[in-house]
Amino acid sequence: MSVSAMDKIMSPASMAVIGASSREHTIGFDIMKNLQKYGYSGTIYPINPKDSEIQGLKAYPSVLDVPGPIDMAVIVINSKFVLSTIDQCHQKGIKGVVIISAGFKETGPAGKQLEEALVAKLHEYGMTCVGPNCLGVVNTDPKVRLDACFAETLPVRGDIGFVSQSGALGGGILNILKDLNIGFAQFISIGNQADVNADSAIEYWENVDDVHQILLYMESIADPQKFRTLATRTTKKKPIVALKAGRSAAGASAASSHTGSLAGADKAAAALLAQSGVIREFSLENLFNTAKVFSHCPIPKGDRVAIVTNSGGPGIMCTDAVVEHGMQMAQLSEETKNNLRAFLPPAASVKNPVDMIASAPLEHYKQTLKTVLADDGVDMVVVIYLPFLGLKDIDVAKAIMEIKAENPSKPVVGVFMTTQDFFQKISEMEVNIPFFMFGEQAVEGLNRLNQQRKWIARPEGKFPEFKVESEKVKSVFSSVLYEGREQLTTAESLAVLSAYGIRVCKDGEAKDLDQAIALADKIGYPVVMKLNSKKISHKTDVGGVRVGIENADQLRAEYTDMVNKLKAKNLLDGMEGVIIQEMVKSDREMVCGIATDPQYGPMMMFGLGGVFVEVMKDVSFRLAPLSDLDALDMIKSVKAYKLLEGARGEIPADINQIKDILLRLSQLVKDFPFVDELDINPLMISDKDGEPIAVDGRIKIRLQEAERLIK
Repeated sequence: MSVSAMDKIMSPASMAVIGASSREHTIGFDIMKNLQKYGYSGTIYPINPKDSEIQGLKAYPSVLDVPGPIDMAVIVINSKFVLSTIDQCHQKGIKGVVIISAGFKETGPAGKQLEEALVAKLHEYGMTCVGPNCLGVVNTDPKVRLDACFAETLPVRGDIGFVSQSGALGGGILNILKDLNIGFAQFISIGNQADVNADSAIEYWENVDDVHQILLYMESIADPQKFRTLATRTTKKKPIVALKAGRSAAGASAASSHTGSLAGADKAAAALLAQSGVIREFSLENLFNTAKVFSHCPIPKGDRVAIVTNSGGPGIMCTDAVVEHGMQMAQLSEETKNNLRAFLPPAASVKNPVDMIASAPLEHYKQTLKTVLADDGVDMVVVIYLPFLGLKDIDVAKAIMEIKAENPSKPVVGVFMTTQDFFQKISEMEVNIPFFMFGEQAVEGLNRLNQQRKWIARPEGKFPEFKVESEKVKSVFSSVLYEGREQLTTAESLAVLSAYGIRVCKDGEAKDLDQAIALADKIGYPVVMKLNSKKISHKTDVGGVRVGIENADQLRAEYTDMVNKLKAKNLLDGMEGVIIQEMVKSDREMVCGIATDPQYGPMMMFGLGGVFVEVMKDVSFRLAPLSDLDALDMIKSVKAYKLLEGARGEIPADINQIKDILLRLSQLVKDFPFVDELDINPLMISDKDGEPIAVDGRIKIRLQEAERLIK
């Protein structure tokens, strides 16, 4: 994307409206009207071959007839004329276009073909395009005042850069900005995103000073790797908040591995957003609540929250929310408490939450907030108001905003459990704090501020390269390819893991009972016996895993029973033999894995394993390649992390070794990108020393891709 071309689109000195109209209730009319009514600072050239004047401005038959230069063109014509119009724009030297016109890929195969032809022309001419099938663009900068869209309401000035893949949704939001108490710096409706997409907007807005935060409404992410690079860099400078629609995991059930069945398109999107520092919301309400907080609050220095209230109940509920979000209730200093006691009544509580009681007058709100903000142990403040004894809500709000203006360095959020009339009044005012009706909303906002604080402070992750035996792995894959198999045996899978430095349990392959007994004698009892098969994936389901074998007689009996059960299920021909393994004693079974998303690429998984992996679903995902910090995030984000820390006197797991296993798997799929699915299940945490040991593994590859890459 050309940043200069985006400048031509978002801050044009002159523009053409191709399809401008004097006929009301048409898009060409509304765009012309909005441009003039909002006070666009540049020159507008209406283009329409049938009219000489449109809405008071001289009109031209085509852009080629315009005497002066044109920075940007808005195209509002039938889709069948768009390609020839792009040719004319190129002849005129126009580098940026906004195509409002519909009738492209959203309409079916013919429209898709037309859009492909459009993209080819854009690339040939070096042009940048917003759309097609979009609402338009907005820039509220007073030096520009560009409203090149057909929303009914003129935009409200603010600090948000908003990208919407849905034009109708974007228009709806523009219409209610005033009610939301927020405003836009710039707005881009990307529509079919034939050229400009969310990546383009992030790249452009990264260094636009009056865009302080970026909001995204996305239904798809065109280039996940590019998005990750741009968003990771930009979120260190300004928050990005995303509403990613389309959360279904259709198709996941077709996967054959545990990792594959737990993964889905939304898991990949969630992993991408998390690794990029993007704050994800799941509703429009939450998206704009968070935007409101970022618009009116600085990033805090810490996570210590103080609550000021005139009612105990809401204060307690707010406290619960603070703790549930992992933040701290600020410990007020003795000096602060003494200062509060000096003016609050004896019945008031000066501990956090500070309960001024229902009779609190306006002056107590002012003094209490000033006193609490002055405490060095307080990073953020929630002020709660409930209507009592004739105290007016709007007076309290004004008082709080006055105090906030005097103390700009700490976030203050208002919770006003009052009538809707109050919020209507607030929407008509210039505010410097966000107001909510419920405490949980306010604390959620503070949590987002804290999330951004932690992300900014987070160091850059490292991507270590381990010494591995890649030639040995290549040999294993070559053997599998020679036999035309996509599924590796357990023994082959464990050999691959071992070659990448992952500790696997001592084991060996046996073709018959006598070999199995010899191996068990060598490894030492107790042992585990597992079916070795090129055809059967889930061995537990067919009785193919026998644990705790203490001697040769028991091994003989278990082997015979396994053979008989396979014979009864007509599966005996799938038996290649058995694997004999050392018996690792552990009450903690984890899982590591790789699944490949068609769009996002390889995804790494970690979580609670064993036979309950698909029941409990206590797992986390990240996209490869993993940094060391990504790997640690994966480990610490699962509920089972408490087990790894050493619950009930157990030896703590070696977290660094688990982290290295995830990083080694990430390196494996980078070196051999045709690995489609991989499971280490279970990854047992030794009761003896906390060492993670892979006791079972399975790998599936994409045959055609492997054939191209393995020479």
